[in-house]
Amino acid sequence: MIGRCDDVSMSLRDANINRLRDGLFDVLVIGAGINGAVSAAALAGRGASVAMIDRGDFGSFTSQESSNLVWGGFKYLEHYELPLVFGLCRSRNRLMKAYPDNIKEIGFLAALDRTAPYRPWFAGLGAVGYWMIGLFGTKPPKVFGVERVKLEEPAINCTEIRGGIEYQDAYLVDNDSRFVFSFVRSAIEAGASVANYVELVSAQRVADRWVARLRDVDSGEEFTTSARAIVNAGGPFVDQINEQWGLESENRIVYSKGIHLVVPRLTTNRHDRVLAFFDDTQRLFYVIPMGRRSVIGTTDTRIDTPFTAVDNDDREFLLAQINSRLVLDKPLTVDDIIAERSGVRPLVVKRHGDDKKNVDWTSLSRKHEIERDDDLNVVTIFGGKLTDCLNVGEEVAHKIEQLGIPLEQDLENWYGEPAKATRSEFFRQAKLMKVDRLRTKPDTEPLSDRLWRRYGRRAFDLLEAIRADPSMGEDIMGSADYLRAELHNAAEHEMIVKLDDFMRRRSKIDLVVSDDDIRNSPGLNEVAAILFGEAADTRLTEYFAEKPRIG
Repeated sequence: MIGRCDDVSMSLRDANINRLRDGLFDVLVIGAGINGAVSAAALAGRGASVAMIDRGDFGSFTSQESSNLVWGGFKYLEHYELPLVFGLCRSRNRLMKAYPDNIKEIGFLAALDRTAPYRPWFAGLGAVGYWMIGLFGTKPPKVFGVERVKLEEPAINCTEIRGGIEYQDAYLVDNDSRFVFSFVRSAIEAGASVANYVELVSAQRVADRWVARLRDVDSGEEFTTSARAIVNAGGPFVDQINEQWGLESENRIVYSKGIHLVVPRLTTNRHDRVLAFFDDTQRLFYVIPMGRRSVIGTTDTRIDTPFTAVDNDDREFLLAQINSRLVLDKPLTVDDIIAERSGVRPLVVKRHGDDKKNVDWTSLSRKHEIERDDDLNVVTIFGGKLTDCLNVGEEVAHKIEQLGIPLEQDLENWYGEPAKATRSEFFRQAKLMKVDRLRTKPDTEPLSDRLWRRYGRRAFDLLEAIRADPSMGEDIMGSADYLRAELHNAAEHEMIVKLDDFMRRRSKIDLVVSDDDIRNSPGLNEVAAILFGEAADTRLTEYFAEKPRIG
């Protein structure tokens, strides 16, 4: 039952920090992006005692800047990386099967103009090959002439195109960070001790274990914890972490910057599909549906730092590309941008291969490499992407076993949505309660679908809260599409430390609601009060002070 408590938002986190303090674990996972979260879930699900920390929020760096797509890497066929594409397609198929309400198949309509590197018939052959490599796990591809492209998506400017193809992949219905948090939640349910906003100060190998000094970033408190092995899941920071311990790896990371712009919906609502285009540099970019919004991206720029931001050149480039490829009532400008996303892809190269400056990063794939150091008992994850997360979890578990830490048989119960029978019972109760009648917004999915997808078994608690108090079924921020009951659930169970954790990662409010609408929302103060109690004003001030400005 969800209660109305003013100061419970930190209780779950405090309990986890108490377990970390002076604890002894089999494995300490450093970093709680997708690689760290899936590693913690896989290890805890197989009986290991696991601790996981991140100096920021769960899924708050690279993992919150993805395209929200789950795909097999169609573009990697260009470089004949067939084994990689095969592995990614299998991973995509597994995820679609394990998360049928969270990961759904979606069409990619690629419009090929006269500057595109491939003609439609040739791209169609590639799409058929991609479908076959993917073991026919999606609907088959199609080749379209110009007139059919016009019919399928009237928003496309067809004056310069030769035709198009449509192939299938998948996408996350919610946002990437929330998907990461599903693995964090799985790890917690399996007994792991996890905490966000806890950073690694230092770590030393003492006898048969690591002794790590940690600091609570929010309170400033320092404490120690111990583990037999460490999983370095630091994403773009793995090299810096390993260097602190004198660990020499075969692989290293280089950075590619990608950005996305969120704007009002550009395509028709008749089809929920991704549009694909080749930009003026012959790189693919996309228009991705996100409810009543469209996401334009991504770019691919080599940089030497993991810290990025969208700049004016980025905005002007993407806006120019999309304005020339769609038929719009008026050209998009910076004023139309609702939100921006900017992050790095950590790409894997051999440490003693080509000189860093000479690496052709545009040809590098999103593969991952996992290394094991037997002397230091460290497993390091290099690169990777959301699509391949289950493989990462399984491979990390195998490496940990090779370090001499026994694990239970993998029953594959550390990932996936609840059983069909549980789902059916939830929808039966939701129908009896007439939950879907609580909202009347057009062009939005049924409320019961959204509650089940986001919360799984916890969705029953939300139904109970609404039964006990009908006001818990009210939208709390108008256009943000979030119930009061969901806020109380987040306060109790989702380890929210800062308002941005909720607005940007547990939900996607920051991505689909404009800054002005957020600031002027009459429900924002109540949101903060539910999440932070007496600290609400402080957290609100902090949120707006740290929120980046567009333009």
